[in-house]
Amino acid sequence: MNVSKAHDLPAPLEGVRRRFAEWRRTHRARSRIPNSLWAAAVRMAESYGLHCTARAIPVEYYSLKKRVEQQSATMRERHDPGRGPTFVELSPTAPIGACDCALELEDTFGSKMRVQLKTAAPPDLVALCRSFWNPSP
Repeated sequence: MNVSKAHDLPAPLEGVRRRFAEWRRTHRARSRIPNSLWAAAVRMAESYGLHCTARAIPVEYYSLKKRVEQQSATMRERHDPGRGPTFVELSPTAPIGACDCALELEDTFGSKMRVQLKTAAPPDLVALCRSFWNPSP
């Protein structure tokens, strides 16, 4: 994505860029950027990438990268994958040898996934659940 011109930016990223510009106009150079602005920058980096976000706002790439990584680690800690699901129901609706089931998953953040399966061979439900509750970064 070309971020050389402000009008080329997606609207959410442009909004954060403007918030940073306004804050910079009202504060001395080398002042600490408030956590609320950093949080907005992290959200933009998750949507538009580190490089694009750091250039658009502008902020130092490695400072933004560090905050994105911290946010990711915090989310993993909050999720507490060792606790496991609080409720899992698997009810077979077809004879053994065929698989016809619905799987509904919900994580601690309220994200939901429903999968309707109709196959001759049973899928690896454990791997499916793990990929939902512990997504790769």
